[in-house]
Amino acid sequence: MRINRRTLAATGAAALATGAAVVGSTHADAAAHKNVFGMHRSPGIVAAGCLPHAKARVVVQNKGPVEVMKVHASGLPTHTDFDLFVIQVPNAPFGVSWYQGDLETNKKGEADGTFVGRFSQETFAVAPNTAPAPSVHDGPFPDATSNPPFGPIHTFHLGLWFNSPWAAAKAGCPTTVTPFNGEHDAGVQALNTAAFPDAKGPLGRLKP
Repeated sequence: MRINRRTLAATGAAALATGAAVVGSTHADAAAHKNVFGMHRSPGIVAAGCLPHAKARVVVQNKGPVEVMKVHASGLPTHTDFDLFVIQVPNAPFGVSWYQGDLETNKKGEADGTFVGRFSQETFAVAPNTAPAPSVHDGPFPDATSNPPFGPIHTFHLGLWFNSPWAAAKAGCPTTVTPFNGEHDAGVQALNTAAFPDAKGPLGRLKP
């Protein structure tokens, strides 16, 4: 089952596909509690020569107990579903990854999404110890039935994936299957924030 298309946010998943670069001006305005940055095509998309004009602009606004993140993507295939994740590093192996929600393009290949959650220096995941996990999906990437323990890990990057390999193929992109959608049978990563270093993703620029 897919998460709400336009609004919502926060909670998880984990990793695999292709990624790289960023768009336009980027800045974090501490006084206004606003963070503006871009996303560009992932390495696999660039290598395949598809989506030549794809990009996204991201604006994160601090609202006190939460942040509101607005994403405007363009240059994508028309009437196509994509899945947005907050991720540990922008390219494979991606690390700890959180499913935020969906973007659906219109007839112009543009999409807008609004997500409410923690998208600042306090964006992190932690697993104090191993615990049982529900097994819901048994497709190409079946659910794990327990987690590995790990200390707090900050997830300051974003990645946008095709919702299906078929949609990626239709756009002339690679047909790799990845776990980056609600059913764990997504297509390749289309956009990410790899213009920022792995350990200095753009979400970390904004103080809560």
